[in-house]
Amino acid sequence: MKHVPFFQSSRPRNPAWQAQLFSATAAETGGVLRRDKTDVHREIDHDALLAEVQARGFHLVECGDQYVIICNPSQMHVHC
Repeated sequence: MKHVPFFQSSRPRNPAWQAQLFSATAAETGGVLRRDKTDVHREIDHDALLAEVQARGFHLVECGDQYVIICNPSQMHVHC
């Protein structure tokens, strides 16, 4: 079995957690998801989250100890 360093892996360690996150009503209806960074890093890791967000055309914002996923592929403008 080949060892892949943590920072190179984009596969979730807990695919069930990832599936549950992206099956939330907010994800399916263009809403917003917010998750604690510690939870994300424990369950799937940053790279897996980023890969899934990009694959869906969503937007990922990091603020403090939270990841905010904007589940809408439209162009995003940050005003302040």
